[in-house]
Amino acid sequence: MRLALLMKIFKTIYGPVVEREGCYYRLTELDWDALINQDDPRANIEHHVKNLAAAGEIDQPLAEHLLAPIGTQEVWAAGVTYFRSRDARVEESSDSGGGDFYERVYDAPRPELFFKASPHRVVGPHQPVRIREDSAWNVPEPELTLVVNSKGHIVGYCIGNDMSSRDIEGQNPLYLPQAKIYDQCCALGPGILLSDEPLPPSTEIRLAIHRQNQILFSGSTQLEQMKRRPDELVDYLFKCNSFPTGCFLMTGTGIVPPTSFTLESGDEIAITIEPIGSMVNVVQ
Repeated sequence: MRLALLMKIFKTIYGPVVEREGCYYRLTELDWDALINQDDPRANIEHHVKNLAAAGEIDQPLAEHLLAPIGTQEVWAAGVTYFRSRDARVEESSDSGGGDFYERVYDAPRPELFFKASPHRVVGPHQPVRIREDSAWNVPEPELTLVVNSKGHIVGYCIGNDMSSRDIEGQNPLYLPQAKIYDQCCALGPGILLSDEPLPPSTEIRLAIHRQNQILFSGSTQLEQMKRRPDELVDYLFKCNSFPTGCFLMTGTGIVPPTSFTLESGDEIAITIEPIGSMVNVVQ
């Protein structure tokens, strides 16, 4: 990764903001969907402003001004891509007889891919995520999320939180949509790291959950622990499927809290993936 050339794009209440080499610039005329759909969004930004300095440097956008970096795109997700996730799914589904399904998916050529959220169900940094009222076992799932254009090319990366109701999914694998898809079930942010290069396998994903200013759970994993490659997941997603304005694809989680843990209203969820940044959300 050529750190000197890192470029991030943020969606704010004032419009798109780009960060390049530690400086921030407002791009008032930039269309968000058109940007994501470019083969090389970085080149598009450079061409759009000719010289980023000419756009006028601004202060770093405040956290409360950030929005989810999504336009009209769908959000999809991949499951059972880490060994730890496989074990957790087997454990939660053992009583319903569904545990064997997840073991077979982990070893199968075809990955598990599922629809996660339409744009109106997605929240951004410092916006509240939700736990279902009809669930008693809810967890966050911190995930590297791919930003993919309409041609199936990965153009960037962001942080994703795939909120999940483990007890609902564990009752029956057919309940997966109810365990995964509901209002405020997905968080994306803090912005999009635009890159035409894959993140290194050593890239770390970190999760910390705070309750009343105390850390209840923390954990980390690295991308090298993921069984499937990001481009492999994208290839399967785009088989017989089209995304006119691109899409987001969550790549699965390797961090799973213990079975005794469940989220409560007021809990703070902090996810960090460098060099993308950090995203914090509070449970509603």
